[in-house]
Amino acid sequence: MPKYYLDDEEKELIESIEKGEWQSVKKVKQEIKKHQTSAANTLRKDKRVNIRISSQDLEQLQARAVEEGIPYQTLMASVLHKFISGRLVERPR
Repeated sequence: MPKYYLDDEEKELIESIEKGEWQSVKKVKQEIKKHQTSAANTLRKDKRVNIRISSQDLEQLQARAVEEGIPYQTLMASVLHKFISGRLVERPR
């Protein structure tokens, strides 16, 4: 039997499931469709914007995007989306 190494988040999920904290969703297909539609509408990029930022900020943004494994334009759009939706959380420096 293979051994699996779980990170902390995976361990928390398993514990939560074993405690019975999860509930089945009624009308699963409708819920999936609703969330797929929401995600598609959120991720649709239908407008173009040009901004001017300092070269130092751009370099730091590109470095952070490399760390995250995503294009820097995607990171910028994500940060802006989180900010306007009130979900951007600052971390202490």
